[in-house]
Amino acid sequence: MKWIDRPEYVDFLNRHRDRQVIKVISGVRRAGKSVLFQLFRQELIQSGVAESQILVINFEDLSYYKLREFQALYRYLEEQLETQETYYIFLDEIQHVDRFELVADSLFIKPNVDLYLTGSNARFMSSDLATNLTGRYVQL
Repeated sequence: MKWIDRPEYVDFLNRHRDRQVIKVISGVRRAGKSVLFQLFRQELIQSGVAESQILVINFEDLSYYKLREFQALYRYLEEQLETQETYYIFLDEIQHVDRFELVADSLFIKPNVDLYLTGSNARFMSSDLATNLTGRYVQL
């Protein structure tokens, strides 16, 4: 599959890479948020990040349905953090997880986590996000 390069957006993610801030990509469905994550993950790998340090969950994929419960998601992710290396966690369409803000907040305080989120509905893009994660995220 051929993707359209999005250098400005990938540059945004690169500028915030490894900074203690949650990277949030929001927008309407089918706008290319997931593709942007794929492009950025390719850059991570090309820069020397091991694939084992990149964790990806797309909540529109039913194989992750059980992780839509926030405590199950957090337990699962915590189990994946096996070393002190930085882990790049991509949670796509996170609005499917009730109380996802609690998971994001808990991952935010871990020194070896670089967190990336996408979401596409009104609840995700509402002021709830701003209220619950104030001062902890940048948004594109």
